[in-house]
Amino acid sequence: MLAYIFERFPKWSQTFCYREIAELFRQGTRPPIFSLRAPEPGDERSWAPEIISAVHPLPEGTAFAELADEAQRTLPRQAREMIREWRGRRDSLRLHQAAYIGMRLRELGVTHVHVHFAGMAARTAYWIHKFLGIPFSVTAHANDIFAPDDFEIGLVQIFSAASAIVAVSDFAANYVRRKFPRAAERVHRIYNGIDPAQFETSRFEQPPLIISVGRLIGKKGFDVLIEACAKLRGMPFRCEIVGDGPLRDELNARIRRVQVQDRVVLTGAKTQREIAERLAAATVFALPCRVEPNGAMDNLPTVIMEAMASSLPVVSTDVGGISEMVSEGRTGFLVQQNDPTATADTMAKLLRDRALARSLGVEGRRQCGELFSLERNVSALRRLLLR
Repeated sequence: MLAYIFERFPKWSQTFCYREIAELFRQGTRPPIFSLRAPEPGDERSWAPEIISAVHPLPEGTAFAELADEAQRTLPRQAREMIREWRGRRDSLRLHQAAYIGMRLRELGVTHVHVHFAGMAARTAYWIHKFLGIPFSVTAHANDIFAPDDFEIGLVQIFSAASAIVAVSDFAANYVRRKFPRAAERVHRIYNGIDPAQFETSRFEQPPLIISVGRLIGKKGFDVLIEACAKLRGMPFRCEIVGDGPLRDELNARIRRVQVQDRVVLTGAKTQREIAERLAAATVFALPCRVEPNGAMDNLPTVIMEAMASSLPVVSTDVGGISEMVSEGRTGFLVQQNDPTATADTMAKLLRDRALARSLGVEGRRQCGELFSLERNVSALRRLLLR
């Protein structure tokens, strides 16, 4: 029997995780789900009751402490000694969570655990494996491998213990194989997926709409997009940046500074249905991602898949696995990082040439259906996890 552990589930900003679980349910695999932290559903209203009812959020405070102590008494002596040795150390909570969840996994008859991100949930699964021998696998995404946090149990230990490591792009799979050669044979590339049928083909409304979606953080390059829009003042267009995050005030200040308040708007976070509606109204999708000084970068932004499913041409950068999504001159264009002029020139070409924009979008939707089919990719993951 398969179970999942997430740091948070559901989480409004990680729809790719929810889609994976929903497709597993549709394919007949209904894993119990453990959420280490309280869910963050946001304003999203599309969560299916049957999936939410499968989530086991961990208790908090003294209730958790008492239950974790009770669970520890059922562990083998060596596991109890490990917990005592780790008392007071930075990540000792993971061991208590492992004891609590591990007891419940045994009660449920779970034989394999899968986690998303090589972070908190992976460290908890690592200790469950150490305590009880239950094998685990991990899907690695972006910053969890490119700019990992510094913990005593890190990527070397996690990848050494994992029975399988799933990377969501060839770029990431090759990165893990190079950096952790002893784990290379256990690395599998399985793309995240979406259902293109859930996205309407863009209507290419007038005036043209440039749209971007993502958390307002540095690696997304929204500051570059705003500067690029300032260079397009002579053209009719609107630009919407959908999302929220710590750079909201800074980006609004930049919008005012370059005087594009009448063209560029930060809309705030929106539900999946609202995002799909805005994509269907757009002309160009732009996401000028960058690699940050600490190595943080995007890998396979789900929203680019969603834009392709909406038949939009994509303007982005050759960061992480983005070039596996955006085929240069076929589904969009890749520009240099941190280059507002190149970003502006490329967007202008698509705004002027509606036939080109449409043809790139048509090919993008076809390619999205081939590479990023939710059904096909989850089926491959399911075979891997249940074998």
